[in-house]
Amino acid sequence: MFFNRFAKREAPFPLVVGMTGVKLGDRVLQIGCSNGGPLAAIAAKVGLSGRALAVVADEASMLRAQKAAASLGVLVEVEQSANPRLPVDDEAFDLVVVDDAGGSFSAMRADDRASTLREAARAVRPGGRAMIIGATPPQGLSALLSRGSTVPSIALSGEAASALEAAGFRGSRTLAEREGLVFVEGIRPRQ
Repeated sequence: MFFNRFAKREAPFPLVVGMTGVKLGDRVLQIGCSNGGPLAAIAAKVGLSGRALAVVADEASMLRAQKAAASLGVLVEVEQSANPRLPVDDEAFDLVVVDDAGGSFSAMRADDRASTLREAARAVRPGGRAMIIGATPPQGLSALLSRGSTVPSIALSGEAASALEAAGFRGSRTLAEREGLVFVEGIRPRQ
């Protein structure tokens, strides 16, 4: 009873998959990878008829993404690029996810964040969406035990919605703040 390999396992990261709204066949680009689990869960949802691509800045993030994809048995393309211009075609994706759960996006200079979001707007199709996923500060006992060295997410301050608007997205708003994460979304207008 303790270990039943035939028992149905619960889907990992259901909140992230639900908040992104991805479905079978979607094309998803993720910028950054602080935890490969949500990326792999999204890739599992889009399936083989969709596409999941992560563009990361360093080798450690690349390995996290690849390891998580392998552990779930899903296909995720991973590209390492420190260049501000994303190595993707224009309007190639339905959704762009900016992973700020580890604070790397928030830690960027304001000009670099703006450039990244302009690139996200270039990469997403008209009517497509961009979502910034940030972390909320620890609460309760976790707050007491944490070292306090985390960078506060711009998603909590409302700055993320403004940054998405400045990059050309419309209707930018905070969708939810749950389970230690905050989700901010904007839609690229249809021409």
